[in-house]
Amino acid sequence: MLVGLDQWVKVWAVGALADGSIPVIPGLFYLTYLENTGAAFGIFQGRAFVLGLVSIVVLIGVVVVLFNSKVCSRVLIWGLALIIAGGVGNLIDRMARGFVIDYLNFSALGGFPVFNLADCFVVVGTAMVVYYLLFLDGKKPAGNQPQEPQEETEIGENN
Repeated sequence: MLVGLDQWVKVWAVGALADGSIPVIPGLFYLTYLENTGAAFGIFQGRAFVLGLVSIVVLIGVVVVLFNSKVCSRVLIWGLALIIAGGVGNLIDRMARGFVIDYLNFSALGGFPVFNLADCFVVVGTAMVVYYLLFLDGKKPAGNQPQEPQEETEIGENN
């Protein structure tokens, strides 16, 4: 569903933004069509095939972790699912078009790159995984804490 939403918005962007940017918040946020042949922040320009292969390897790794381990944290499951959805969304672009369609432009942030919904999925998913690893991994919920054994007293003692 998330991959479908990402692809639908990208198809919309191709048609609606072909003639230029649409100001959403003038001076801050625009919808701007951009064909990104590289990775995040414009690095590795023109290497769509290599980036596609790297994406496939990473996606396989995330899927293996998700299905072969005993992942029971909703935070971790959702984080990994968002990473998969964003990775697949951008992989479809790289493989089908040779570039990724970007359209979210926060120009007032001074050189911040134009990005897309799939990128948002990956960033939010990664933040959720990091949160899980830093604050939740290895910690048991308060209700499942083992109780300290209580000392037994002999009958008649202090009675």
